[in-house]
Amino acid sequence: MTIQVRRAVKQDLDTIAPLFDGYRQFYRQRSDVAGARAFLAERLAGNASVLLVAEHGDEAVGFVQLYPTFSSVRMGRVWILNDLFVAPVARQLGVARALLTAAADFACDSGALGLQLETGSDNVSAQALYRSAGWSQDGNLHFHFDFPVAAPESTP
Repeated sequence: MTIQVRRAVKQDLDTIAPLFDGYRQFYRQRSDVAGARAFLAERLAGNASVLLVAEHGDEAVGFVQLYPTFSSVRMGRVWILNDLFVAPVARQLGVARALLTAAADFACDSGALGLQLETGSDNVSAQALYRSAGWSQDGNLHFHFDFPVAAPESTP
């Protein structure tokens, strides 16, 4: 059985939310399927991201989420491959590679200059996948600035 990748729609949220929750747990976040669903629904409703879902038979087994940005220097659109996740039961079936190919096809078809992504320095299996799929690693240093998370207000 082959892997099929397609663009997700609103009706896919209940299927993708548990995968997104699994992705977040991989990055040591607490499980919150309802929050994951709400986050994805907001991204889809505002066309803030593009979700591609991988299916093996009738089962959703992975996803990739792309965010648009622009390169001022190159004067064009670039897509950030922000999230990629494959369900543990579907690993080693070619799902991640199919998602990378579909993301590249989508970005190319949209007229983008390319795709960018970041991964942890300790995520060597992902790094090997990206290299084998034709991605190149640059020597740039990446910095980030996080704002403190406001504590939830308590109600009397």
